Amino acid sequence: MADGGSGDISLVLCGQAGQGIQTVETLLSRMAARAGYHIFSTKEYMSRVRGGMNSTQIRLSARSITAPVARIDVLVALDPAAIGHLGGRISTDTLVLMEPRGDNSGKGDSQGIAIEVPLSDMAKDLGSKVYANVIAAGLLAGMVKLPSEVVADVVRSAFASKGDEIVQNNLKAVQQGMDLVGTWPKDRMPHVDLTVDPHVAEQILLRGAEAVGLGALAGGCTFVSSYPMSPSTAVLTFMAQHARDFGIVVEQAEDEIAAINMALGGWYAGARSMVTTSGGGFALMTEGLSLAGMIESPLVIHLAQRPGPATGLPTRTEQADLELALYAGHGEFPRIILAPGNLREAFECTQQAFNLADRYQVPVFVLTDQYLMDTYYNVDRFDIEACKVESHTVTADADYRRYALTDSGVSPRAVPGKGPGLVIVDSDEHDEAGHITEDLDLRVRMVDKRLRKGQILQESVRPPTLIGPEDYRHLIVCWGSTRQIVVEALAGLDRQDAAILHLSQVHPLHPDIERHLAAAENVILLEGNATGQLGKQIHLSFGVEIDRRILKYNGLAFTVEEVVDRVKAMMD
Repeated sequence: MADGGSGDISLVLCGQAGQGIQTVETLLSRMAARAGYHIFSTKEYMSRVRGGMNSTQIRLSARSITAPVARIDVLVALDPAAIGHLGGRISTDTLVLMEPRGDNSGKGDSQGIAIEVPLSDMAKDLGSKVYANVIAAGLLAGMVKLPSEVVADVVRSAFASKGDEIVQNNLKAVQQGMDLVGTWPKDRMPHVDLTVDPHVAEQILLRGAEAVGLGALAGGCTFVSSYPMSPSTAVLTFMAQHARDFGIVVEQAEDEIAAINMALGGWYAGARSMVTTSGGGFALMTEGLSLAGMIESPLVIHLAQRPGPATGLPTRTEQADLELALYAGHGEFPRIILAPGNLREAFECTQQAFNLADRYQVPVFVLTDQYLMDTYYNVDRFDIEACKVESHTVTADADYRRYALTDSGVSPRAVPGKGPGLVIVDSDEHDEAGHITEDLDLRVRMVDKRLRKGQILQESVRPPTLIGPEDYRHLIVCWGSTRQIVVEALAGLDRQDAAILHLSQVHPLHPDIERHLAAAENVILLEGNATGQLGKQIHLSFGVEIDRRILKYNGLAFTVEEVVDRVKAMMD
C-alpha cells in the first residue's frame, strides 16, 4: 500500500457529530506540523449537533499542499455508516480502521483493506470512552512515524489545563495507539516515505476564518458586529477571542439588521467596522447596505457563502452569492467585491478592504465560503509591518459640507467632534451639507456624484493572476476559493500549453481580463455554482461568452482529481 503516488498521504476521519473527530484532527495536525510535515485539512459536515455523518481529510506531505483530493489512503471509520457515506472514495488500496463487528459487514475488497481496532474497549480500560479519540490520534501518528517525543509534547500541551491525572491518561492512550500499529502486518500498512521540511517550523498553521480575522486586525478594524450564522460565525468567534488583546469591540447583535446598522454607526463615529455574515443573514442586511450607499459610508462586509436558497445546506459550500453581493440593495451606488483564493489572499483582501472602504466611502465585500472558512494549512507568516492602515478623514471646519460635489465623486468625510463643523447624514436624498432635499436637479447631480466613484475605483482594482506559461492555448478561469484546487490539478495534468487565470476581485473587473481571454484558443470557466455567475459578469463587461463551463453545486468543494478529469476532457 503506497502513499497515493503523489508524495503525500491522505487520512480521512469519519463518524457522527459528537464522536470527537475534531479532537483527533487537532492533535494529529499539531503533531505533524511540529514534526516538520506540511499539513492540509478540510472538512464536510451535516447540519446537526449529534448524529449524521461528518468527515475530515488531513493530508501530510514533505511539500506544500493546499487542496483536497478524493483519494483516501487511510480511513478511520468511527461509525460503521462511514463506509457508505464516503462511497466511491474508498478504493481497494484504502486501509480502513474500524471497530470490530461480529457480522463482518463493512469489510471486503470493495471497501478497502479492513483492520479491526477496538478503540472503545481500549478506552474503557483507561477509565472512559472519551480516550478513544486520543488512541485514534496515536494510531495515525504511529502509522506516519511521528517522533514519540513530539506526540507526547502535543498531548501534554493539549490537556495541561485539565490536571495531571487527565494528562497521564491521555499520554497512555496515545502511546497505546502508537504501539498497536507495530502489531499489524507490514504488508497491510501504507508506505509512508515522506521527508520533513525544516521550513515548516517557521510557518503558522492557520484556517480560513483566522486569516480573515487577522486581515481585519491588520486593516485597523476596531468594531465587529454580527449575528451568528454558519459558516461566518468562526470569524466572529475569532475576533471575540482576541478583542481584549487588540482593543476592539465585538458585538453579537440581536439580528442582522441591527448588526449592519451598528457597523454604519461605528464608521460614522470614527471606528473601522466590519460585519461578518452568510447569505441568509446578508439578505436581511440589504436595506442597511442601501443606507451605506446613500450616506456614502465606508463598510466592510465579510460574506461567507453557503448553498441556498433560504436555509439551503447551511453547513456546505458554494460560490452562488456573487450576484447577491453585486445587486443587493435598492437604488444605484458603487461597491467593491473581493474574493480571496487562499489563506494569504484572505488576509490580504480583508486588510485591503478597510483601506478601500475608507478611501472611496463605499461598501467593500470580502466574499469567502464554507470550504475556505473551515480549511487550514501551514503558510509563511504574514508581513504585518508592511500593512498600512490608511485613514482619509478630515477635520470639519465651520463651512464643512459632507457631500460636497467633487470631480472624483469622493466628498470629504469628517468624524463628529473633530472640528467645529456639523457632520450631517440622512437616508433621504440630501444637499451638499446633508440636509434633506427634493430638488430634482440636485438629485441628479448627487446620483452622478456617487456613481463617479465607480470610475475611480479602477485605480485600485486587483489584477487577475496568471498562473502558468504566458504562451498558453488553454486558459482555465476561476475565482475565489477554487484557486489552489485548480493549481494542483493543472500541475498534475503537466500541460505546457495550459494556464490559469484567477480572479481575487470580481467587481469591478480588471481590464487585463479581456486581453488574457483573447490570447487563448480554448477558455474553460470553473465555478462553484449552477449558472456561471462570474461568466455572466465577464460577458457583461467584455462581451466574451465562455461556453465551456465546469460547474459544481452539490454542496461539496471541487477535488483535484475531479478538476483533472473534467478539464482534461475539455482539452482533448
